[in-house]
Amino acid sequence: MNSVNRAMILPGMLSITFRSHSAAQIVELAAAAQLTAIEWGGDVHVPHGDLIAGRAVRKMCDDAGLAISAYGSYFRSVAASDPSASAVLDTAVELHTNLVRVWAGTRGSADADASERAAVVKRLATFCDLAAERKLIVATEFHGGTLTDDVDSCLRLLDEVNRPNLRTMWQPPNGMGPADSLAGLRRVCPRLAHVHVFHWHPDHLHRRQLADGANCWPAYLREIAEQSKADGQLRYASLEFVRDDSVEQFRSDATTLLAWLGDIS
Repeated sequence: MNSVNRAMILPGMLSITFRSHSAAQIVELAAAAQLTAIEWGGDVHVPHGDLIAGRAVRKMCDDAGLAISAYGSYFRSVAASDPSASAVLDTAVELHTNLVRVWAGTRGSADADASERAAVVKRLATFCDLAAERKLIVATEFHGGTLTDDVDSCLRLLDEVNRPNLRTMWQPPNGMGPADSLAGLRRVCPRLAHVHVFHWHPDHLHRRQLADGANCWPAYLREIAEQSKADGQLRYASLEFVRDDSVEQFRSDATTLLAWLGDIS
């Protein structure tokens, strides 16, 4: 664990990995797997504005010695479908996390026209300003079907919004090979919040055990660790999807992740 601490990249998980499990079960799984943090989702476990749920989850994590790495809000920067910004941010504050994950609209960068992009930029900038009042960081999901579906559009969006508390998450793009994924990660790394860890190959229809990603994930984690050592920013590598939604696979993937992080010096 000393090498992990020096690298400033720590292991965690997303609660949405097991949407059908209770919050207490997820806390128990994370602690037993020797993870250090949970990113809680706003769709099931900690709904927007449910401060009672947020307080209960925070206490469970505190009691288990777990940090809360982020609030996965599903705020999409589209006024017609978004939850209340205040409800999202107040819930994040109740969780005692410092980061809120959002989505950059509902259309991919190749499909969104200039007016759609401008609307997302404006809405996201306003959200960032509200978050800053609460001393919160905002991070976009690096995901298909949004304006952060590739590195070029992601970095452009961060520049367009132009807020100091805006960063991005990262995960390997679907269908992209390890070399291209690593090259993209290097470009976003200086503006990276945290990374979501899972292994799909060759596409999202084929979930694999994380150990099958030994040809790519250790390199991704080393890149992130080097960035963290350079800028002094703590980052979490958080398990997300697991094969067959299996608890046993989750435990195996956690062991794999811990071993990889332990190898980082």
